[in-house]
Amino acid sequence: MSNHETNVIIIGAGPVGLFAAFECGMLKMKVHIIDAQSEAGGQCSALYPEKPIYDIPAYPQIAAQDLVDNLVAQAAPFSPTYHFGQRVEKLERLPNGRWQVQTSKNVTITASAVLIAAGCGAFGPNRPPLEDLEKYEENNLGEGAGVFYFVRKKSEFMGKNIVIAGGGDSAVDWAIELADIAAKVQVVHRRPKFRAAPENVAKLEELAQAGKIEMVVPYQLAGLVGEAGKLSGVRVATLEGEEKTLPADALLAFFGLAMELGPIATWGLGLHLSHIEVDPATMQTSSAGVFAIGDIATYKNKLKLILCGFSEAAMAAHAIHPLVYPEQALHFEYSTSKGLGN
Repeated sequence: MSNHETNVIIIGAGPVGLFAAFECGMLKMKVHIIDAQSEAGGQCSALYPEKPIYDIPAYPQIAAQDLVDNLVAQAAPFSPTYHFGQRVEKLERLPNGRWQVQTSKNVTITASAVLIAAGCGAFGPNRPPLEDLEKYEENNLGEGAGVFYFVRKKSEFMGKNIVIAGGGDSAVDWAIELADIAAKVQVVHRRPKFRAAPENVAKLEELAQAGKIEMVVPYQLAGLVGEAGKLSGVRVATLEGEEKTLPADALLAFFGLAMELGPIATWGLGLHLSHIEVDPATMQTSSAGVFAIGDIATYKNKLKLILCGFSEAAMAAHAIHPLVYPEQALHFEYSTSKGLGN
């Protein structure tokens, strides 16, 4: 077991957690960051590193992984300590008022405050109920994989026959992104209406009318076709039972993510529908000294946007400062006049 002392513990190394490390560093507070993934970035790195993000100020468009890399570089001058590949199993308040966490790798960290930026907890894909599905999944077959739940590299699908199943943003976005590099893109959905950004749905329809995407509607997945774990087709069926087989080198199944809070649900924090209720002025939870920001935090009129999470990170850092330096007044300064403050 290893023991550490710091000013602030940040749980979650996604974009919001990384920016919180920067904000704490600007206020001369040292941080340790814990994340269950093997690297920084959260869902941005694990699920869609090449997917463009359009609502980051000053970036008309930026790839998710590039955003993560920039945030890591931004926090780097303050030397945050990272603990990857482990999750926080235990959170307790010590008699002296400080907080202590213990991770799944028996790492113990003590700090004046804890900042939870864990997204919506552990995540994994909702898998379609298809026979022999596991034989074709990417995690089991590597290079021979035929079923994917995330797109990490667009180049993997160059020149291939792709079937995309789903009716949300991921299905629509990736159909558009892959239309120019795949040999064929076929979109399977059980109804003609999509739950995605209207402008992207319109673009999807334009590509379909131009013959660059084939709309397979209204159909749903019925089975997989292949030999020795190599996918060659996807069977689809209407609600009336009419079936056909689509030629496919890869199936991209986008049916959302299954989220699990894990140990966070047992920490006695104010939970509402698997989210942590906070004071929006400080981002503090029902437990003094424990704060939550980003997707896991909730309050009236909450917007689940990365840019809102960045704002929450700044507010939380300023609210934490008097817990770390109780005898030191904090005078607000702009970064343009303050510099990095280290």
